[in-house]
Amino acid sequence: MDRRRVVVTGLGLVSPLGTGVEKTWEGLVNGRSGIRPIARFPAAEHTTRIAGEVKDFRAEDHVDRKEARRMDLFTQYAVAAARMALSASGLVIDEANADRVGVVVGSGIGGMSTWEETASVVATKGVRRISPFFVPQMIINMAAGQISILTGARGPNWGTVSACATGAHAIGEAARTIQYGDADAVIAGGAEASVTPMGIGGFCAMRALSTRNDEPERASRPFDRDRDGFVVAEGAGILMLEALDHALARGAPILAEFAGYAASSDAHHITAPPEDGAGAARCMRRALVDAGADPSAVGYVNAHGTSTPPGDPSETAAIKAVFGDHARRLAVSSTKSMTGHMLGAAGGAEAAITVLALQRGILPPTINLENPDPACDLDYVPNAARETKVDLALSNSFGFGGTNAVLAFRRFRG
Repeated sequence: MDRRRVVVTGLGLVSPLGTGVEKTWEGLVNGRSGIRPIARFPAAEHTTRIAGEVKDFRAEDHVDRKEARRMDLFTQYAVAAARMALSASGLVIDEANADRVGVVVGSGIGGMSTWEETASVVATKGVRRISPFFVPQMIINMAAGQISILTGARGPNWGTVSACATGAHAIGEAARTIQYGDADAVIAGGAEASVTPMGIGGFCAMRALSTRNDEPERASRPFDRDRDGFVVAEGAGILMLEALDHALARGAPILAEFAGYAASSDAHHITAPPEDGAGAARCMRRALVDAGADPSAVGYVNAHGTSTPPGDPSETAAIKAVFGDHARRLAVSSTKSMTGHMLGAAGGAEAAITVLALQRGILPPTINLENPDPACDLDYVPNAARETKVDLALSNSFGFGGTNAVLAFRRFRG
C-alpha cells in the first residue's frame, strides 16, 4: 500500500537553555551554553559537578499542582513539552478524533529521582512507608500515559526505551504508525530527568563525563581535541506528527515533512561504538533509502556528537562512509555543545531543532570547537550559527547497547 506522507505541525521543548521552543532556539542560535554547576543537590563528592539543569521550569505552569506531585520530574517535562506541541499545532482532540490520535513518548532512564527518594525512605523508615505512587511515578511509559490522560488522546500509546536514541526511535515509530494508517496524528518524543546523585554518580563511575568543573560552559566540546567526556542534561523534546492529508484538511501549520527513518545495531560493545562507525553508517544509509533520497541531497546533519573521545571520531567516520566526497560540503553540528546530553530526551529535542533549522534557514553551531581533533575534520559549523537554507537534513541518535536511530526531515514545499 502507498504510505501516507507525514508532517510536523507542532514542537515542544524543555531544555537547559530554557522552557519553551523560542527560549531554546534563541540560546542555540546565539551559541549560548546551558551547562552550569549542579544546584539541585550537593555535588562536592562527585568528580563531575556540572550538568544541564532546567532552571526556569515550573510544573504548575503546565499541569495541576496536585497532579504534578504524583509525577516524576521526567513526566512533568514530557507533559509540558507535549502540551506546547499540541497547542502550537492547533489540533483539538475531541470525541470525534480522539481514537485516531496517539502518543509515543519514551525515556532512557525514567523516574530516577523517585527511585532514589524511595530507596532513602526504605532505608530510614522501612518498606511500609513506600508511597502508593512509587511505581506509577517511576515507570517509563507513564510519560506517554499521562499525556494521553491529560489530552484525551485514545490512539496507540506506549513508551520507547533505547538509551540516548529513545526520542528518535519514538518519533520514527510514531511516523510509521501514521504512514500505515493506525493513527492520523501522534505526539512523539522523549523526556529525561537524571540530574540526581545516583544519575551523575553512575556516569562518573564509568568515567564518561567531563570533569571541566571550573569551566562548565566550555565543558561540552564535541569534535574538539581537548574534549574529555559528555555533560549530563535533562528536559524534553516533543513533535506533533500528522498525516499530510489530515493536516491540510484542518489548515494546520506545517513546519517540515518527515522524510525517513531507520534503526540499526552496532552489535559491538555495551557503551563504545566501533571505530569505523559501521552501525551508524548503516542506519544513515537506510534512513536515506526510506526517504527516497540520494546522499548528495542532504545539506545538514544534527550529529549525535556527545563530546566523548571515542564517539565523535566514530560518527565522523560514519558520515564520511555514507556521504563520500559530499561529506566535505556537508554542514554538521552538535547542539549538545550547548544543551549538554539530554539522554533519552536528546533524540526528541534534536529532531525539533533540526525541524527549526530547516524551517528558519539557520544552522545552529557547535560551540567550544577551538582545537579540532585531526580525526574530526568535517564542517561542524564552528562557534557561530550560519544562515543557510537546506532542503533535507538528518538527525542522528546513538545509544548504549549499540542502538542507533536516524531521522530525515525535508523542508516542506507542499
